Amino acid sequence: MSSSSSDVVTVPTPPAPTPSRALPNGLAAFLVFFASGAVLVLETVSLRLVGPYVGVTLQVTSSVIGIALAAIAYGAWTGGWLADRRDPRGLLAPALILAGIAAAVTLPVVRYAGELLRGGAVSGILLLTALAVFVPAALLSAVTPLVVKLQLSDLRRTGQVVGRLSGIGTLGGITATLVTGFVLVAALPSTVILIGLAVALGVAGLALGVYLRRQEAAALPGPTRAKAALAVLGLVAAGLSAVAPNPCDVETAYHCARVERDPDRAGGRTLYLNSAQHSYVDLNDPTHLEYEYTQWIGAVADVLAPKGQRLDALHLGGGGFTMPRYLSATRPGTDNVVFEIDGELVDLDRRELGVRTGSGLRAEVGDARMLVGGEPADSRDLVVGDAFGHLVVPWHLATREMAAEVDRVLRPGGIYVQNVIDYPPGRFIRSELATVAAEFEHLALVAPPEAIAGRQGSNFLIVASNAPLPLEALRTRLGTVAKIPDMLAGSEVTRFVDGALVLTDDYAPVDQLLATA
Repeated sequence: MSSSSSDVVTVPTPPAPTPSRALPNGLAAFLVFFASGAVLVLETVSLRLVGPYVGVTLQVTSSVIGIALAAIAYGAWTGGWLADRRDPRGLLAPALILAGIAAAVTLPVVRYAGELLRGGAVSGILLLTALAVFVPAALLSAVTPLVVKLQLSDLRRTGQVVGRLSGIGTLGGITATLVTGFVLVAALPSTVILIGLAVALGVAGLALGVYLRRQEAAALPGPTRAKAALAVLGLVAAGLSAVAPNPCDVETAYHCARVERDPDRAGGRTLYLNSAQHSYVDLNDPTHLEYEYTQWIGAVADVLAPKGQRLDALHLGGGGFTMPRYLSATRPGTDNVVFEIDGELVDLDRRELGVRTGSGLRAEVGDARMLVGGEPADSRDLVVGDAFGHLVVPWHLATREMAAEVDRVLRPGGIYVQNVIDYPPGRFIRSELATVAAEFEHLALVAPPEAIAGRQGSNFLIVASNAPLPLEALRTRLGTVAKIPDMLAGSEVTRFVDGALVLTDDYAPVDQLLATA
């Protein structure tokens, strides 16, 4: 049987859905750019908010990034779900306003909770970072799917719309990351950045609500009672932020820093960085060494060169400039060069700790790994490694390649001393000893007996040279300090190292080695 044209059935193309009227393209792009950027500002600032309480380690950084990504995923999912069930135009303004309130509340919440969660426990790190970033980041991440839903007026352009807005959101995150890292953190305290972001989000939400209401009477966050509740929340957040405890006297680009007076010593000053005791100086007596590890470094200097004999010393990390001041006081004419990455900390030292830079004490601001490469070979008698990020030696200062640079800078017979903090089971100090031993022929380890036995955490001092060390003189000098430490040398060091990993620029898992479990 033949067919005819009357047998052909034409299937009509279904009409496109008619969602709520789309936003102007410029406004849609701004909202996605602004909300995505705000998430990255929160992420960057959150790391600085939690640092004074749990440190700035790889685990803390990973926690902040992980919690932020979880918030982005949850917020985007929830925003998409809501966009399919309610008019997105009525949700955009409340999302921004609530995100602003949550950002403002973050500051007091973290500062009060931080005092309770202080330390390096994994549970405390995760909880504190979640309090810092999750809620405002989730609310902001809901904005993009709401905007996307409004812009999908033509299903034939779905890919174009989603791709364009996704790209704009990514650009917003990139821009915020660079501006926060290079400009805002250097120019403003974290408190100002966070409160400024909260205000910006609130103002943007209110302005968007007014615009949408004028366009088609789409009310702001619902009835009068809801608006009043939001206003009260905003006022409470502002009040809590104003009275929240601030652990910093000065917030530098790298540290939350403060100086406290010692009530038992007239000139005594303690420098705290990220709430950890970092340095102690006596303004009236630069020869006073309060901490045990500084007494050990002083002992090494005393056996390297008798008091009164000048030295050429290089210090990797400045802190409170305790050791440069000691060397200048006990050995007039000593040339101290200090590499300190935090220029604002150097300024604080000048104001509060009596540091006076000049011909015998020069402070060069920059990363010690970068700066040591510019030092002439065979130019220093003593190199002091005392650089820390919170309580952790920065990984790139703990590698074999860094030890080789120190060896290059030292004169024949010169000594390298490196301060290391570790805890049982002592994996990092063993690896660092193995690393330094890969470049230096002669090593000694100074630490309290309990720390060497693996019963407590402590400072450890590595003493290294390519010439035989004055071990007996050093042992005698260490016997004069208040708490006499143990000293391992030769085969004792070899047994203590026990084949530990040598750290290199390619593989230096410092944070993992420091983990206590």
